[in-house]
Amino acid sequence: MSRIVTPLQVADLSQFAKALRSQLLALDRQPGHAELLTLLSRSAGYRNYQHLRSLTDGAPPAEPQPDLVRVEKVSRYFDANGRMTGWPSRLNHQSLCFWVMWSRVPAGAVFTEREISALLQSWHLFGDHALLRRGMVDGKLLSRTQDGREYRRVQRQPPAELRPLLERIGPRAEA
Repeated sequence: MSRIVTPLQVADLSQFAKALRSQLLALDRQPGHAELLTLLSRSAGYRNYQHLRSLTDGAPPAEPQPDLVRVEKVSRYFDANGRMTGWPSRLNHQSLCFWVMWSRVPAGAVFTEREISALLQSWHLFGDHALLRRGMVDGKLLSRTQDGREYRRVQRQPPAELRPLLERIGPRAEA
């Protein structure tokens, strides 16, 4: 028998856990597989497992929701002109800063090392364009030839946080 993948998205994990715990405590035995599926579904706000499946069968996966707290924290590294003023110490924040730089590199264009460095220099104030260039190459946001003569933006799906971050730091950054 093949497995049916049923996605379950929970708005509030804490509330979900409390609802599941109260249902489990009400039982005088350990639930079986089918009963546990029903308990999980009810904790997520569905009538039962069949109700959950009927609403999620064939549905595309839900869009990931942006972490707005992360967006707020990363936006502090940009000035009123959209230039980076400093380099974050957290890797999580650094990666989102690389995505902002990625969004500003024109798609399909080919750059020399000097040209891409000049672009990156104009987008930050802390004086280390090489850090940004290397980080974008290492993060597979930019590709470069073996000899390092040509750089191109790699087309990828950006994280959910990029759009709200670009909106927050202003129109000078284009997604």
